[in-house]
Amino acid sequence: MKRNIVILGAVALIIVVILIMNGMKQEKPLAEANPAATSAAEQELKTAPEEGALAPAIQLSSMDGQTTYEVGGKRDKPVIINFWASWCGPCDAEAPDLMKVYDKYKDQVDLYAVNVTTHDTVRGAKDFVKEKGLRFPILMDTEGKTEKDYKVYAYPVNIIVDRDGVIRHRIEGAQSVADWEKMLKEVL
Repeated sequence: MKRNIVILGAVALIIVVILIMNGMKQEKPLAEANPAATSAAEQELKTAPEEGALAPAIQLSSMDGQTTYEVGGKRDKPVIINFWASWCGPCDAEAPDLMKVYDKYKDQVDLYAVNVTTHDTVRGAKDFVKEKGLRFPILMDTEGKTEKDYKVYAYPVNIIVDRDGVIRHRIEGAQSVADWEKMLKEVL
């Protein structure tokens, strides 16, 4: 008897869940039911680490700790955010091309190299920067928050953000100078 009641209760619960889920699928969002009801907030872009979305906000200190750099929202210039580690072979190969891009476009584009310090060492990062002669801002993601916000799982990852704060390109892996120039022309 008890067993039948438990089975009946479970079946009833399953039916209720199915009915609720079915009702949720059939409901149309307010904007679909009445496009004129779409609010300005709903029309804005979402914030995500993907092309076409607003770039997640960044506030990181430089390697020497003297300067804080920010990304998020409108900017005077587009920005390249380069996620790297000193032990990363492709990052090593990409460094000279990034310097060429920086030297050519530094008046038109910011370039922030974010060291994923939670997977690297400060000493390794400093040695890498010195060895490669990097002159663009080197930012330290010591807590790993920026890496998580941008969903960086391999290196290098480069993000190109336009003046409106929108991600125009997410590039995984090293790029040639010619590829960089092609992508930068789209945001300049």
